[in-house]
Amino acid sequence: MTTTATAPKAGKAPKAPKAPSSDRSRAENRLAFKLVAPAIALMLLVTAFPMLRALYLSLFSYSLTSPDDREFVGLANYATALSDGLFWRDTGNTVMIMIVTVIFELVIGFAFAMVMHKVIFARGVIRTSILIPYGVITVVSGFAWQFAFSNTNGFVNSWLPFVGDDFNWFAERNSSLIAIMASEIWKTTPFMSLLLLAGLAQVSEDMLEAAKVDGATWWQRLYKVILPNMRAAIMVAVLFRALDAYRIFDNIFVMTAGANGTESISFLTYRQVIEQFQLGIGSALSVLLFLSVLVVAFVIVKLFKVNLADARQEG
Repeated sequence: MTTTATAPKAGKAPKAPKAPSSDRSRAENRLAFKLVAPAIALMLLVTAFPMLRALYLSLFSYSLTSPDDREFVGLANYATALSDGLFWRDTGNTVMIMIVTVIFELVIGFAFAMVMHKVIFARGVIRTSILIPYGVITVVSGFAWQFAFSNTNGFVNSWLPFVGDDFNWFAERNSSLIAIMASEIWKTTPFMSLLLLAGLAQVSEDMLEAAKVDGATWWQRLYKVILPNMRAAIMVAVLFRALDAYRIFDNIFVMTAGANGTESISFLTYRQVIEQFQLGIGSALSVLLFLSVLVVAFVIVKLFKVNLADARQEG
């Protein structure tokens, strides 16, 4: 009795078997789980109830001015928020602030990281001085930059003569957002540079030297060696800063108080809950903010396509 082997379908290459994880990798995963399990349990204990409570309240028409008139409305609060132009305007502000600040912080932070990585003399002093802005409380930073952009006693107008000495940065939306983003960039660029500095330390000097011997210019070494080997660190830096910028509140509260259409989603949620006592719609906005943060994180991870196991050179 003969058997006939079936040939694989044309156009479909057989899938390569998945490489089994090494004993070291499995041991590290088990150790990592044991180390983070207590922290995860504590975080769930602290955050699970407020999150579930917000989700519950978002299903009601509930105002603190009339707490006895709470009424179940289902998803009506979400429909109200998503159909309101104010929500989408504030979402646009939030996304714009996130994108602009992260781009500037990535470029400037990388330059600072290169300086801190290459400097030989007074390395500790230079690194400490670069990190000083990040140690300043955000509210203090916001007040300082509000003073700097003031048209009466600030110094920004004198540094930018083309805008005029009496130009009021906080008189309209675009210039107000520029001032807010400048404050955000100044405050958090050191954090970005610190994360990128850790990534630069992982770039092999042997690879850079080999590329230099092969005649590669500085720009070629940057694009062919440094940046590809820093992809994981860049992803972490961009992810952390993007999520932080997406939740921006302090600088807006201090510098404009949301005037001239400069609100973010976080500030809109604050106004609904704290100023207008609308717990139902405010809770719905907080849930939408949480979901949008998850979407932002998912998009960033997918864009970078970083395999952390490969980045750690696991076998």
